[in-house]
Amino acid sequence: MKKENKLSEFNRHATEIILESISDGVFTVDHNWKIMSFNRAAEKITGIAREEAIGKHCWDVFRSNMCEGECALKKTMKEGKSFVNSSTYIVNSEKNRVPVTVSTALLKDTSGNVLGCVETFRDHSLVEELRKQLSGGYKLGDMISNSFEMKKIFNILPQVAQSDSTILIEGETGTGKELMAKVIHNLSFRKDKAFLAINCGALPDTLLESELFGYKAGAFTNAFKDKPGYFAIANGGTVLLDEIADTSPAFQVKLLRVLEEKEFQPLGALKKEKADVRIIAATNRNLSVMVSDEKFRQDLFYRINIMRIEIPPLRKRMEDIPILVDHFIEKLNRIRGKSIAWINQDALEILMSHQFPGNIRELENIIEHAFILCSEGDILPKHLPKTLTKPTPCFPLEYTNSMDQLKAAEIEIINDALKKNKYNRTAASKMLGIHKSTLFRKIDRLGICLPKIDGRSKTR
Repeated sequence: MKKENKLSEFNRHATEIILESISDGVFTVDHNWKIMSFNRAAEKITGIAREEAIGKHCWDVFRSNMCEGECALKKTMKEGKSFVNSSTYIVNSEKNRVPVTVSTALLKDTSGNVLGCVETFRDHSLVEELRKQLSGGYKLGDMISNSFEMKKIFNILPQVAQSDSTILIEGETGTGKELMAKVIHNLSFRKDKAFLAINCGALPDTLLESELFGYKAGAFTNAFKDKPGYFAIANGGTVLLDEIADTSPAFQVKLLRVLEEKEFQPLGALKKEKADVRIIAATNRNLSVMVSDEKFRQDLFYRINIMRIEIPPLRKRMEDIPILVDHFIEKLNRIRGKSIAWINQDALEILMSHQFPGNIRELENIIEHAFILCSEGDILPKHLPKTLTKPTPCFPLEYTNSMDQLKAAEIEIINDALKKNKYNRTAASKMLGIHKSTLFRKIDRLGICLPKIDGRSKTR
């Protein structure tokens, strides 16, 4: 019996030591919602001393927005199940809001009797501060970026928008060409008029003409009444001609005439109408090359290429991934009514190592995929599409050609540290000032192939 008591006493002290050493706040409440225990981290996060907190109702100590509605502790007590990583905030002793994620569970004794509830909470102030830094000053309309190249574009967009000249936007599929066209429209003096976009590559010539120019009753079979086209509907506004590179030479001639004369003729009409619209053209192809190859009219190219904006692909502005992920999480939380906190470091590293052939649209789809599998808390690697978590192709140790400069530099530094330490991973990680598990992840992510020699084993 004495041995059992000593063991029980030891376990109790060990538990207290663990609770006092962790960085998460932990407290327990009884059936009357009065605080029974309050660890050191809870004191630090709330700014309230343990002696002051114990014996008080939990809502008097935390003053959380959760206390006003769906309290995680009450739900746990009522439903008898745990809740993990619910996002909320508390008000500390200095009356400042502190963003936290909380997890709750029933508190039971050795016999299984419910004594109350236990809650752990983690301070996310640093994460929120990072988000503010990321989002501050790099947003224009609905476009968000943290990259140098995009900021250069943002700086000139107000002048471009006010010029009323024809604009050509080039960029790969999914880079946000239509979004940029909308930003230009909203910054222009035409912002109170219509913005209409049409995909030129999705329609044959005859249908494209009727959509843009409209038609008169009797112009063709089943044309029972007049139908205004995009140029008439968007009078005084903006028309985006998306995928203009896919139009036929015959249509390009007609479009050139509209741009030069500022007039268009509906199908079946006897006279022309004024076209008071601004034209923005967009394409995912290189029109200069197409002109050289005689696949696009040179005169039309010069007419629409008054101001050319090239949107860089996502793989060339990887620093935008964290801020875009945050934007999509916030957007989907609002649409889906969820409370996903963010994305954990391992999952973010997977995204940072992906090349994104589908650009921003692909990234948004990935986060939407994660939202289906993740109910709350952080997005983890298991919530990402399986295609992203496949091993990176293994590059030879000395291979750095044609790779992203940042990656190449990282590979070179890691290789140098491994060589100097005879490929001892632990020693190399110490030299680099990182944890060995972080080094292992970087080796896998960067696709570094290691020789069979292992510095941890001694050779005779």
